[in-house]
Amino acid sequence: MTSLAKSNHRYAPQPRMKSSHLPSDSALGLISTHSFPAIVGTADMMLKSADVTLVGYEKIGSGHCTAIVRGKVANVRLAVEEGAKTAEKFGQLISKLVIARPMPNLEAVFPIGSHLVEIAQQQQGYSRLSNRSIGLLETRGFPAMVGAADAMLKSADVQLASYEIIGDGLCTAIIRGSVANVAVAIEAGMHEAEKIGELHAMMVIPRLLEDLEHTLPVASYWRDETEPLPILMPTPVKQRQRELIALPELEKKPLIMKKPAEIEEIVEIEEENP
Repeated sequence: MTSLAKSNHRYAPQPRMKSSHLPSDSALGLISTHSFPAIVGTADMMLKSADVTLVGYEKIGSGHCTAIVRGKVANVRLAVEEGAKTAEKFGQLISKLVIARPMPNLEAVFPIGSHLVEIAQQQQGYSRLSNRSIGLLETRGFPAMVGAADAMLKSADVQLASYEIIGDGLCTAIIRGSVANVAVAIEAGMHEAEKIGELHAMMVIPRLLEDLEHTLPVASYWRDETEPLPILMPTPVKQRQRELIALPELEKKPLIMKKPAEIEEIVEIEEENP
C-alpha cells in the first residue's frame, strides 16, 4: 500500500452516530423471564414502583421474554429490583440488567430506544377494551390455550383481546373485563387447560397503567382506527354528470277542421260587423 493510500485510509471520514437526546443520568433496565404472563406482571410492578418508561418487550424464542424500561439511574435500579422480586415469586426470573448512560450506538442497533414508545402508541390506536382489567393464561400447547379461552368466555362476561406465542410451545390467551369477571374466567380457564394439556402460568392485573396498556397486544377486531378525512377537490368538467330536467307535458287540444262554406260565412259576418 502506498503512502498516499495509507494516508487516505487513516483519515477516512467515519460515520457519525446520532447524538442521544436522553439526559446524561438516564439508564436502561432489562428483566428476562420464561413466561409472558410473568413478564407482564414484572413490567407492571416496575412501572408502579418507580418513575420509569416501559419501552416494550423482546421475545427471542424458547419462551424467553424481556421487559425493557428507561428512566433515571436511581429509578431504573429500583424498578429492576422490585420487578426481579416479582419474577422470582412466579419462579420465572432468568436474568436482570441495569445499564447506566447507554451509548447511542446501543440505542441505534437494539430495540431499546425511547422513540419506540411513541411509534407503538401511534400504531396501537384506540381500543374498545381499554381501561379494563386484564387476565393472562399461559399454556404449553395451542389446543390447551384455545380450550381455556373458550371456557373463560363461557364462564364470565369477558372479552378475548388477543393471544401471544413466545416459543417452546407456550401460548398466552389475554382477556379483558371487570376484576370480578376476569378472576372467575381465569379460574375456569385454568381447570380447562389442565384437562387438555399443561397449564404454565396465569396473571390478573386489576388496573393497567398507560405504558403497559400501549405495549400489550390487541387484535385488530377491537381497534377503532380513525378514517382519514376525504380530500375535497373540484370535479373536472368532463366528469360532472349533467342533471336532466323533466319538462312539463304539453296540453293536448283537439284540432277542429272547418269546411270551406263555414269559413266564408265567418268572413261575411266579420265584414258586416267591423
